[in-house]
Amino acid sequence: LLPGFHDFEWQPALKNVSPCCNVGIINGLSGWTSSLDDAPADTITRRFRYDVALVSALKDLEEDIMEGLKNSGLDDSVCTSGFSVMIKESCDGMGDVSEKHGGGPAVPEKAVRFSFTIMSVTLVTDNKEGEVSIFTEPKPNSELSCKPLCLMFVDESDHETLTAVLGPIVAERNAMKESRLILSIGGLGRSFRFHFRGTGYDEKMVREMEGLEASGSTYVCTLCDTTRSEASQNMVLHAITRSHDENLERYEIWRKNPYSESVDELRDRVKGVSAKPFMETQPTLDALHCDIGNASEFYKIFQDEIGEVY
Repeated sequence: LLPGFHDFEWQPALKNVSPCCNVGIINGLSGWTSSLDDAPADTITRRFRYDVALVSALKDLEEDIMEGLKNSGLDDSVCTSGFSVMIKESCDGMGDVSEKHGGGPAVPEKAVRFSFTIMSVTLVTDNKEGEVSIFTEPKPNSELSCKPLCLMFVDESDHETLTAVLGPIVAERNAMKESRLILSIGGLGRSFRFHFRGTGYDEKMVREMEGLEASGSTYVCTLCDTTRSEASQNMVLHAITRSHDENLERYEIWRKNPYSESVDELRDRVKGVSAKPFMETQPTLDALHCDIGNASEFYKIFQDEIGEVY
């Protein structure tokens, strides 16, 4: 069940990733030469290589994929290419994991886990049917379908260390987007393309990944440019206007200050983007505007109650 057991191939070969298939648990900082400040660098993180972990997860689904082909009335000996796999990525802090009494290496007392879930496998066929669903994860939010990729002793607020540890994962993921995996499923080599969706992040982690100011910021929303005061005035009209690419552009403006503005003017121009966004997140349910809406609603009720307006 552990990654590193199955043979596979990438076409074209992944950039800067070894073609070796039998790679198990690796030191998440392999490839980084410098030691990190506070902790012995070799004890801080362990991970799987992303492609090896995906292969293992797909092989776990081998029976389901064959079943799905059969149920779709497709001849499995013909369906060797055109498979498309949707991956949900998640990352969250795991809170306090300090040793209560023990003499292990001095590591940060917080931990972060990065994981992924195979949401669906579809097949693009040549005939008029277009895309056929082969497998859909029945319990996409269960911890059983969620595969760990990287565990690290890092405080999720420590932007530098977090980005250093996740950097290689982002690089492998970018390499996989440009390539296809050839893997034996049901005794035949089949080719898969992967699509990644970073939807498993809470607001704090989205801010971290997208280079936004932390949660105390005037710019309260991770999906649009609203400020605290604007949001409290406008309860109804919201639209998703932020995007990863725009955040990257804004970071460049923040870094270069091309219009020679004061800090306040510059901050207003980039709407709170003050670090380099390093992983794309997908907008999901946004609790913030929901909270603001509820708060104003309750506020009215409290006012009426206190004023005894029945």
